[in-house]
Amino acid sequence: MYPELFRIGPLTVYSYGLMLGIAFIVASYILTKELKRKNLNPNLASNITMLAIIFGIVGAKLSHLIENWDYFLRAPIEMMFSAAGLTFYGGFILATVVIIYYLKRKKVKVLKVTDAAAPGLMLGYGIARIGCHLSGDGDYGIPTDLPWAMSYERGTYPPSVAFRDFPEIVEKYGVNGVVPDNILVHPAPLYETLMAVILFLILWQLRKRISIDGKLFMIYLIFAGIERMLVEFIRINPRILFGLSEAQLISIFLIIIGITGLTILDRKHASK
Repeated sequence: MYPELFRIGPLTVYSYGLMLGIAFIVASYILTKELKRKNLNPNLASNITMLAIIFGIVGAKLSHLIENWDYFLRAPIEMMFSAAGLTFYGGFILATVVIIYYLKRKKVKVLKVTDAAAPGLMLGYGIARIGCHLSGDGDYGIPTDLPWAMSYERGTYPPSVAFRDFPEIVEKYGVNGVVPDNILVHPAPLYETLMAVILFLILWQLRKRISIDGKLFMIYLIFAGIERMLVEFIRINPRILFGLSEAQLISIFLIIIGITGLTILDRKHASK
């Protein structure tokens, strides 16, 4: 793992920050191209990207603090200003709400813009997950002996820390009550990158075949929900309800929104 890629004087370039920046640039580039194709103002892309960066990071950090409230109460300053600890869904939800509000204020067709953003969102997510892999920030999965299993011992959140709240894993793999940092685990971030690229290619092919505004974005929500739902089964997040993690519950919510949205859009189109 390479949490720190290199240093230039006092400046440290972190792998997660670099990949997150590349993800935003790629998503913004694709959004610009799609806005042009849809005869919308391409300059909207830079404003949308800026809102996504600001409110995405704020939402992601707030969500992480809420999820880890006990730790936050113990060390509030450290957790608030730590570069680690960003929850995707928190950032996605807050940024989406703010961007929709912005588009409505600008009197821009929201569904056209969300469709234009869908492919870039999916690919950008996959690129950002490479940053999670390189930094070893705890997004990896449970121990495995599969040939492609990896060690995250040099990551920012090594297994000895990540697994300490999972007694069943500590009991099975621990040494003197601690899981070794060099234990091999599922490289879950890379799984997500692979799935994101595949889903991006599907969305990219569908974008010119779908004529109903909003439909591509609803398909994106379903894809994103299914992808995260599946990978969470091998992730190390706590289970909070019905044996599901918080991310899985949000994934179900997104899938329901996507299916409901598709149904409504198809009915409206049929009625016309």
